[in-house]
Amino acid sequence: MNDAVPSDATSLRPLRAAVVGLGMMGRHHARLLQTAPVVSFAGAVDPGGDRHGAVGDPALVFPTVHALLADPERRPEIAIVAVPTEEHVAAVLELADAGVHVLVEKPLAESPERARELIDAVRAAGVHGAVGHVERCNPALRELRRRVLGGQLGQVFHIATERLGPFPARIRDVGVVKDLATHDLDLVGWLGGAGVTTLSAQTQHRMNRTHEDLVNVVGRLENGTTFTTMVDWLSPTKVRQTRVLGERGMLVADTLTADLTFYANGEVSSEWEAARTLRGVSEGDVTRYALARREPLLVELEGFCALVRGDEDPAAVTLEEGLAAVDLADAVLRSAAAQETVRVLPLRSTHAESLLAPGVGGDPFAGPDGHARRGADALPAATRTEDVA
Repeated sequence: MNDAVPSDATSLRPLRAAVVGLGMMGRHHARLLQTAPVVSFAGAVDPGGDRHGAVGDPALVFPTVHALLADPERRPEIAIVAVPTEEHVAAVLELADAGVHVLVEKPLAESPERARELIDAVRAAGVHGAVGHVERCNPALRELRRRVLGGQLGQVFHIATERLGPFPARIRDVGVVKDLATHDLDLVGWLGGAGVTTLSAQTQHRMNRTHEDLVNVVGRLENGTTFTTMVDWLSPTKVRQTRVLGERGMLVADTLTADLTFYANGEVSSEWEAARTLRGVSEGDVTRYALARREPLLVELEGFCALVRGDEDPAAVTLEEGLAAVDLADAVLRSAAAQETVRVLPLRSTHAESLLAPGVGGDPFAGPDGHARRGADALPAATRTEDVA
């Protein structure tokens, strides 16, 4: 079995990397694994072969994970699991048992129970695991979070996310909640610095499919911040927007264009009484920030490689955080089915006081000693829920 943390002698060399699944996401991963300097390409697995020409060398396309692992000299050290969600656990079990570190596309698994089974297998094998919540690597969202945690908005009041667009024909195993809303259910806690305590959801089925194609979620975080999430496969155009509203203004991230804009509260009062009544706060300066743009999937890959190499603070989403998103997705579906509010019961404090006081920065997932927490201790949401009539 591979060591969880490679020795210093090998810490700088490219890691041998493979991708399992050459679908929509797998093709992008294959491209990066063949070009990124942090890895050397060990192969791709897909029982249907390389239908889209994503792999330069046909000899490196394998029909099964077993075939990929057959040659001990060329066995990958890391693998990205990009098969359909219901196949995640089987692929991870086989890879982890061979000592391969795994980066699993979100959602981590099709249910909380299967996600826990996956985590148990990774831990038992002694390998590293992470989840591909790639939106955390979007430059606009990373900068938004840095500014929120730095106190630019003061106290945070509300987080709103919109993820709208046409139906993707590639989807066959899950609905919009598990495929797309898991992005936003992860982001609200990551951006807001606290776990979800309550949520209420409404879904719609408009395309005659088993799974839902629209969801609207309203909820509250532990620190009092409220949030709304709107996701659908029914809109004729793509919208990807995240807004964070605070006492000093609002930050708006467009993750399609990686743009970030700040709408400041105005300091000049209006003499027109009607305008003040309608606006509540006065309009101030609008600033669009110039951001360095790097491909989010590449940033994600680099963060996972840093985790495997044993870096002290790798930018990787833990398996426990992936489980939290699956738990919340399950709570959303139960809320919608029962037409009830669901109370989420966090198992641990998220130490999010940094966003409760205006102007105070810091890491909302830091422990009492100020150091960043990882693994289960960094869990931003819940692993237990109950219905509230």
